[in-house]
Amino acid sequence: GAGKSTLMDALRGQSTLLRGERTTGEHVAIGYFAQHQLESLDLDASPFLHLQRLAPKASEQSVRNFLGGFDFHGDEALSAIRSFSGGEKARVALAVIAWQKPNLLLLDEPTNHLDLEMRQALTMALQNFEGAIVVVSHDRHLLRNTVDDFWLVNEGRVTEYEGDLEDYERWLADRRKDETEAPRRESGGTQTTGDEALAADGGTGENAEDRKARKRAEAAIRQKLSPYRKQQGALENEMDRLQSTLVTLEQELSEPELYADQGKQKLKDLLGQQATAKSRLAEVEAEWLEISETVESLEAELTP
Repeated sequence: GAGKSTLMDALRGQSTLLRGERTTGEHVAIGYFAQHQLESLDLDASPFLHLQRLAPKASEQSVRNFLGGFDFHGDEALSAIRSFSGGEKARVALAVIAWQKPNLLLLDEPTNHLDLEMRQALTMALQNFEGAIVVVSHDRHLLRNTVDDFWLVNEGRVTEYEGDLEDYERWLADRRKDETEAPRRESGGTQTTGDEALAADGGTGENAEDRKARKRAEAAIRQKLSPYRKQQGALENEMDRLQSTLVTLEQELSEPELYADQGKQKLKDLLGQQATAKSRLAEVEAEWLEISETVESLEAELTP
């Protein structure tokens, strides 16, 4: 509810500007991806056909090779996407965008529905992308590894954010603390009626009873939010732990002696630990994304 999607729409020229002008470079070519775009895919067409429609003269092998980079191989590249999972459809949509060779990518939650392997593949692809990228995401691994600057979208405004993701977490925590303490401070004050209530409400015309009802509703939402935020924080701590574990395992797996005969057992053990950690991280990230969507939805109800 802060305005992230509205900002994306303004950047891609969807006439959402309230004032000012949108000016683009002469040769800008925008590639845009959001989850709702999956609905615009042709369910009866294959990944191959989606790309062939964009470039009818492209050779079959070049299209197949390109789709292979998005993990569509063999018959899967020629199958209708109707039976595909959400993650597979997201890969088709991303492939369609990449095929058109944009020089500006606008990505709104691009890793939703993608498994861990494809998230990593997308991260690597964005690192190698030579154009500009604007990405909205809850995926902290993606953000840490692909972006140079952070922008804060809050209360309908966009400002450059000087800190990093850890600073943003502290900012969120302080904001949540203020929201929790505000009702307590207000409940200790004196009640206002009539013209006093009108002045206190900034001239909105909200009477005392309406104000009380609104405050009760907001308090109920905050109470509902509390366990989700705690769960969100616990999952974030677990993601950090798992990511640190994977970094350590990758360092150990880079040791040359592991690949000699005497290191085979240790190599097998480390690979097993890595697979377990990756699997668990994928589960935790999926749960975190679901919880975060719930938190955002509830927080939007608190937005005036």
